[in-house]
Amino acid sequence: MSLEEDKKFIWHPLTQHQLYPENLLIKKAKGVILYDEHNNKYIDGIASWYTCMYGHCNPSITKKVASQMSELDHVVFTGFTHEPAINLAKSLIEILPNNQNKLFFSDNGSTSIDIAIKMALQFHHNKGVKKHKIIALEDGFHGDTFGAMSVSDLSIYNGPFSDYFLEVVRIPAPDKKNYLKSIEFIQQLAKKDDVAAFVYEPLVQGAAAMKMHSAKALDEILKTVKALNIITIADEVMTGFGKTGKNFASEFMETLPDIICLSKSLTGGLVPMAITSCNNAIYDAFLSAKMEHGFFHGHTYSANPTSCTAALASLELLQSESIQKNIKMIQKSHENFNDKIKNHSKVKSTRQQGIIYALDYNIKSDRYGDLRYKLFDFFMSCGVYLRPLGNTVYILAPFTINKNELQQIYDAIEKSLEII
Repeated sequence: MSLEEDKKFIWHPLTQHQLYPENLLIKKAKGVILYDEHNNKYIDGIASWYTCMYGHCNPSITKKVASQMSELDHVVFTGFTHEPAINLAKSLIEILPNNQNKLFFSDNGSTSIDIAIKMALQFHHNKGVKKHKIIALEDGFHGDTFGAMSVSDLSIYNGPFSDYFLEVVRIPAPDKKNYLKSIEFIQQLAKKDDVAAFVYEPLVQGAAAMKMHSAKALDEILKTVKALNIITIADEVMTGFGKTGKNFASEFMETLPDIICLSKSLTGGLVPMAITSCNNAIYDAFLSAKMEHGFFHGHTYSANPTSCTAALASLELLQSESIQKNIKMIQKSHENFNDKIKNHSKVKSTRQQGIIYALDYNIKSDRYGDLRYKLFDFFMSCGVYLRPLGNTVYILAPFTINKNELQQIYDAIEKSLEII
């Protein structure tokens, strides 16, 4: 095994290999620490894309998954069911917003969005109505499959494919200044009665460098959309499972979504899985004596028993006293750090939602410009893994991080202000 073999055989995601051909070989991970091939340590400040929220290789998860693998590894989920899926469904419904009634299993966040879009389009089709337009937020990102790309708005990811997308109309991320204009726009748009759904990331737009918006303004838009019989789809792939200060970001609004998309920390980062949940009104529209009115979407690994077991173990940890206590500690630590750093001359702006913290440097930079790589290398030299986006650096560390590890991240960010 060598890095030369990596270069020879592997195409990495979100990478321009001609400009940046090097990758760091990670040998193991434990808790919040990543170890490279030379045994150098790095604090995982973004929980490996917000997945390993209970720390890497958490024994509470791995032991249960290992036991499940020796009992039932996988079985087709059409015509069969199994205990891990049933137990997970029951446990998840108990903590989801109270209008969610049914779960549909898939394998990653992007496909959970595609499923939600297909549910919304077929919901109207089954009722004999053709609705094809979708409303989405500017600067949104929902994944890399075609439906998810259609409702996303980051051209560096989606530009070559935009001519092939679904018809999407965009509104700005809601704030107190713009939401009334957005409501007026939606009401005018809806007069043609061809809008099927509204897709949104509640409160935090992750890939848009943790851009945050107003819960109150979003709620007003959701009320308007619901009154117009437009299906609402909340993308909680990133925000779900405690990161925003509540189990789900949708709980900050009075108006609950019809459909919710979940993945990432659903299984504690151990194995891939996604869920698209919905209310009974959505589900009931597919019940029919006509076979073709059913939802003909399937994944080979739907409701994989080991993935369900990992998700069950993760839910238990999320609701544990120790994790909830640490979530509060992280929130308070971010607040204290923010008080210290926010008025620095090289800090343009800061923002926080739950344990998600973001800082913008007072310097212009493209999303994948030189500043991003300069900062990345600097943080790694400090023993901290952070993934800057343009002039933004964010922290979304595992729930299990301690105060000393958080302080190491804060110190690295503070020192980085001296090198820009």
